[in-house]
Amino acid sequence: MTATTLISDAPQTESRPARHPRGARGPRIAAGLLRGILVVAFLFGALFPLAWLVISGFKARNEVTRTPFQFFPEVWKWENYAQILSDPAFLRTVLVTLAGALIFAALSVAINSMAAYVFARLDFAFKRLVWVVVIGTMFLPGMAILLTSFIVVTRLHMLDTLAVLILPGAASAAQIFFLRQFYLSVPRALEESAFIDGAGRFRIFVSIFVPMSKPVFVVVAMTSFLAFWNSYVWPVMTISSPDLFQIQQYLASFRFERGNSELGLLMAGSALAAAPVIILCLVLQRYIVEGIKISGIK
Repeated sequence: MTATTLISDAPQTESRPARHPRGARGPRIAAGLLRGILVVAFLFGALFPLAWLVISGFKARNEVTRTPFQFFPEVWKWENYAQILSDPAFLRTVLVTLAGALIFAALSVAINSMAAYVFARLDFAFKRLVWVVVIGTMFLPGMAILLTSFIVVTRLHMLDTLAVLILPGAASAAQIFFLRQFYLSVPRALEESAFIDGAGRFRIFVSIFVPMSKPVFVVVAMTSFLAFWNSYVWPVMTISSPDLFQIQQYLASFRFERGNSELGLLMAGSALAAAPVIILCLVLQRYIVEGIKISGIK
């Protein structure tokens, strides 16, 4: 009898996957349960204020600050939203703020992307020194330069214009740094091929870098849009004409003029003011996450 026969006649045992000891299932279940509790707690903490704001817009004037706290109104006042939407001043303010935010976002993308390309790809005298100066502005609090900025725009006769809200903050060191990190990850072989074909620097930037920058452009544009939409101190200092009031400025003026007598209307206006930002974030969330991920490649 050969060895082959002995091996073939030997009883075959089925290979079974190794089972994890029962004691290991407990910690895994506990960890999963803890993660679920943390996620629910985070979602509750993030969504509860927004839900309270929207529902408060349906409350009567004396229900918003009622003690003890009451989440839902006794009678849903749908006319609060209808009344604030029928206010010409509110609609004008929303349109003016929206137009300014869109222009500000587009200008921020254009200026900061070109500056980021210069710092990422070009070599010039005192480049490192200039870069240090640019990055250093990130650590200056906005309030520290508020008075000097106001003096500058006053001498330039920019008060009570849309330009005073757009131009001073269009260039951002944080956004330049963010875009530069992405441009550093672009292979130089692409530029070298374009140089061989006779393309210049601006043509390379427009034809190669801009099409590749869609996700990071979305992040920069959303950041600029949010900053413009939520700004309050600077518009109050530089805008006095009601025709150019920004949305936060309008809500503060509404609160100052009517006090606690129309808090339901104020909550309705605040909820409507938050709606465009929320909708944009939901629509563009895929690009926002992708842009944040790829910007940290290098």
